[in-house]
Amino acid sequence: MDFGSLAFLIPGLPVLAFVLTLAFGKKMPHGGGHIPIVAIALSFIISVLIFLQIYPEHGTVEQSAHWFSVLNVGIFIDPLAIVMLMMVTFVSLLIHIYALGYMSHDPGQTRYFAETALFTAAMLGVVLADNILQFFIAWELVGLCSYLLIGFWFRKPSAAAAAKKAFLTTRVGDVLFLAGIVILYFNMYTHVLPEVGSHGTVYLLQFKTIFAHLTLIPTDQLTIITLLFFGGAVGKSGQFPLHVWLPDAMEGPTTVSALIHAATMVTAGVYLVARTFPMFIAAPESLIIVALIGGFTALFASTMGLVMNDIKRVLAFSTISQLGYMMMGLGVGAIIGAEAVGFAMFHLINHAFFKACLFLCAGSVIHAVGTNDLREMGGLYGKMKITAITMLISSLALAGIGIPVSIGAIKLGTSGFISKDAIILEGAYSYLHFGGAYGSLIFFFGVAAALLTSIYTFRLWFMAFTGKPRQERHAHESPSTMTVPLMILAALALVFGALTFSPFIHYLETTYENEFFEEIDPSGYIHGLAERGGYHIPENPIVHLTLAHDTLIMMLPVIAGLLGLAISWAIYHKRMFSVASIGNMRNPLYRILAKRYYQHEIFIELISLKFTYGVLALTGEFSDRKIVDGIIDGISSFIIGGAEVLKKIQTGVVQNYATATILGVALLALVLTFGVI
Repeated sequence: MDFGSLAFLIPGLPVLAFVLTLAFGKKMPHGGGHIPIVAIALSFIISVLIFLQIYPEHGTVEQSAHWFSVLNVGIFIDPLAIVMLMMVTFVSLLIHIYALGYMSHDPGQTRYFAETALFTAAMLGVVLADNILQFFIAWELVGLCSYLLIGFWFRKPSAAAAAKKAFLTTRVGDVLFLAGIVILYFNMYTHVLPEVGSHGTVYLLQFKTIFAHLTLIPTDQLTIITLLFFGGAVGKSGQFPLHVWLPDAMEGPTTVSALIHAATMVTAGVYLVARTFPMFIAAPESLIIVALIGGFTALFASTMGLVMNDIKRVLAFSTISQLGYMMMGLGVGAIIGAEAVGFAMFHLINHAFFKACLFLCAGSVIHAVGTNDLREMGGLYGKMKITAITMLISSLALAGIGIPVSIGAIKLGTSGFISKDAIILEGAYSYLHFGGAYGSLIFFFGVAAALLTSIYTFRLWFMAFTGKPRQERHAHESPSTMTVPLMILAALALVFGALTFSPFIHYLETTYENEFFEEIDPSGYIHGLAERGGYHIPENPIVHLTLAHDTLIMMLPVIAGLLGLAISWAIYHKRMFSVASIGNMRNPLYRILAKRYYQHEIFIELISLKFTYGVLALTGEFSDRKIVDGIIDGISSFIIGGAEVLKKIQTGVVQNYATATILGVALLALVLTFGVI
């Protein structure tokens, strides 16, 4: 059986679940939550069957139908898409199962499950799209669903405000993304259509058409297009400076946070850059900007994570930071080529497992103690051992704890360690080795962010689970519907990276090594595009370090992770140092971090309210008073002046009227006599 023919059901089943849950959910147990669970489980099974069908050969699934003019709708599944499909459906399935317990007392659970089903469907639509316009439509649906779910408790003012903030901030990126699509379309229409239009039907925005004819688009135009695309990714994936919506998005249910941060929404931006990677590598400077923004975001976000006391906001800043690593991993493609996509996507998949586990653990803790504030927790290990252990395993993965050695093909370490290690040591260090100043900066960002990530991650764990309870609460372990998903995700966070690293990277490389790309450029499609983009990819681009000869460099990420663990253990568990002396608002460094670098004051109060609104208000006032009022005043003055003149004629003296009549008749007679008219 050709399982590829069932691909339309992957997003179709969650859409059907959305409709059925809305229609019948209120009459069913758990608000109809079992409907999306069954639908997403079937979507996962279909995804696995398609994967088994196209793996390990370089197979693809392609379906396309004419839409109108030179556009189409279609499905495209290649190695890049299939790993995303399996991850999105699997992690979303576990989150939905967990939500049966977490949302069991919420009166709006029918609406919740309907919206999460649609959210999952929208993300699957992004992954399956075979053209950039269809990609954008599903992308917008993702944004709408995130707005609905972040503001799920819409009667709460902070939730409504967070939803609006997320919607408006990501709209900035979406406008840039749409502008990039428009410019791409006109370039395809101008430069590509005359070349290929005579050979039959052509769909200009289909990825395969774009990739096959990239060389026809001027490089300066490609740079503009890719930077606009990256603007969209910056908004969706919470990169600097459009990251401000992500910490506030914690106002929604914790399961929504897990869905947004692990399986949907924020991964869409990374997937966009990975999906259009051939365009980025053919565009001068674009990948360098991706690497620098990603690396800076990784470090910038991790500094703010150090001082957050809300358990979910600590994890939110860690998401921004890890997304920065993924962008950095894609950006180092300027030096290592297509393998960068494999590194970034490998970290994305591992991150989905340990971040979903961390958020669900946080939900379990909040469910038990009734607060998000770490300062009110403590001593929960004895009462919630499953949650504590699974969160510890995921924290080890987030902090990147492992050993830089391999036993055969199996690497030792947590999933987060192996994928982060690949980005820092194989990606960023190769950039440093071959790329000069940019490489040094990117490598520094990667190592420094690893140290800070470890500190705030274990700060969270020690404050929540060790020591004495800071407030007496009747905490208890969560039910099995919540703990079983935690154990599955923690197991994957622990071993997935070790077992799959080499096969995963090699499989992702085949995304650009099939017959289609060989026909375009037999000597190497990505290498050919890299030369056009002005990037120098060495013959052996990845510097393979060995523990025997490069011990210090190889140990740097390990040292960073362990040092962070030791610092947190000494401060927050053993209390060797008092944080009260430095952790207060009188300390200027602490204050600037706690105030998140005054981003709210800068972006909202200064740039948005004072500058943007101020300029608009002054412009509006000038237009109203000087232009509109000026025109109206001029017209009225003309009419009033004319009336004043005419008024003087109306004297009321009969002799004047008779004189005027005689003069008029005389003038008319002269005109008629001398033929003037």
